[in-house]
Amino acid sequence: MGMGKDLYDSSEAVRKLYELASDEMKLDIARLSFEGPAEELKRTRVTQPAILLHSLAVLTVMKENVPEFDYAAGHSLGEYGALAACGALSFEDAVKAVIKRAALMEEACQKNEGTMAMIMGMTVEQIENVCQVASADGIVVPANFNSEIQVVISGEVAGIERAIVVAKEMGAKRAMKLEVGGAFHSPLMESARLGLSEYLENIVINQPHKPVVANVTGQPVDRPEEIRKLLVRQLTAPVKWAQTMTFLKEENVTEVIEIGPGKVLTGLAKRAMQPDIMINLDKLEDVNNFVPVV
Repeated sequence: MGMGKDLYDSSEAVRKLYELASDEMKLDIARLSFEGPAEELKRTRVTQPAILLHSLAVLTVMKENVPEFDYAAGHSLGEYGALAACGALSFEDAVKAVIKRAALMEEACQKNEGTMAMIMGMTVEQIENVCQVASADGIVVPANFNSEIQVVISGEVAGIERAIVVAKEMGAKRAMKLEVGGAFHSPLMESARLGLSEYLENIVINQPHKPVVANVTGQPVDRPEEIRKLLVRQLTAPVKWAQTMTFLKEENVTEVIEIGPGKVLTGLAKRAMQPDIMINLDKLEDVNNFVPVV
């Protein structure tokens, strides 16, 4: 709670973004973001827009001081922020699309109860084997390839619980259920995928001025229709974040800037990409102290 309040207080343009979101959601997203209650903020339909708004607030306050960059990427809902940073989506449309996405995903969670688990210390092949064995008890699929050693799996509760046991038996360093609203990036999100496909048909997507590395492929995308299709596929497909970092490293990306709340992605990049420079832009103080590297 409280995330982004300093940015909100400092900028009329940021406040207008929050007002837009509040009107769209029929609730006061600024109050929820800054004051809670925490239980309400944890709801999928609230969490996702709150995180995106925080990220876009950073970019809004930076204005023309947004640094030059070669590629943009975002993890799951963060892909919308990356597309907005590259001009493929307007900030307003990015907010509206994520509000719709989050509401559809929450509805899908209510229709099909599911969960997710993190597994550490196993190869992709071993993870896929775990999912195959555990699928006898319910749907289980890889959902987030976060790094070479950290994969999140997603699916029906019984299947995930079985997968945790199987993973430990097969030598996983760690296997634990996550506190999430449902089985994201799995077939249990199919109803959300259909709804999002219809919604995105009416959203203007421009050619980004820089390539965005897509979650579904781990490769850059710059054609609007391809972006639209990949955003829909993303709901039921795994996030290839490890592959994204591999691509960026192979492209000799040596500076990583994480925009928005937290430092999770720079933490993953530190190990996988070993960049020369890592910067987090989260609070107003970070923005004010930011000096672009020439």
